Amino acid sequence: MLPEALNTNEIKNSAGTEVEFTRLDSDGRTVEYAQVAETPYLKNRMKIQHREVGDGIKRVRQSNLRFDKQSLSLVDNLTVVTTSVSLTLNAPVGALTTSAEMATVLAYMMSFLASLGANTTILYDGTGSGAKSLINGSL
Repeated sequence: MLPEALNTNEIKNSAGTEVEFTRLDSDGRTVEYAQVAETPYLKNRMKIQHREVGDGIKRVRQSNLRFDKQSLSLVDNLTVVTTSVSLTLNAPVGALTTSAEMATVLAYMMSFLASLGANTTILYDGTGSGAKSLINGSL
């Protein structure tokens, strides 16, 4: 169960500095958090949601983590724009007896986004191999 407040370094910005979030709403298998110091007209939100589809051995849990951050356009300084990132884990829970496969693919994703080569340091600044590809639109 996630806590009411995410304020012990669970979430960091690109400088590696903690960003605190507090729970706004829970509805069934969805929870939404807002940044504690959020500017009232510029939302900075995190949402986690789960759903299950199928039955028996074909049962799959789809879990999604999403961040949406609003800011003012740097072109006209008037238009509110939203930058988003989303990660979905499709877990074949009806066909697995442990969570090892889910942990493995999450490790693949996290390491590709936040590290370079043999370096074991987590890079928050967007310079990891996968992060650079997403940020720059490069392959």
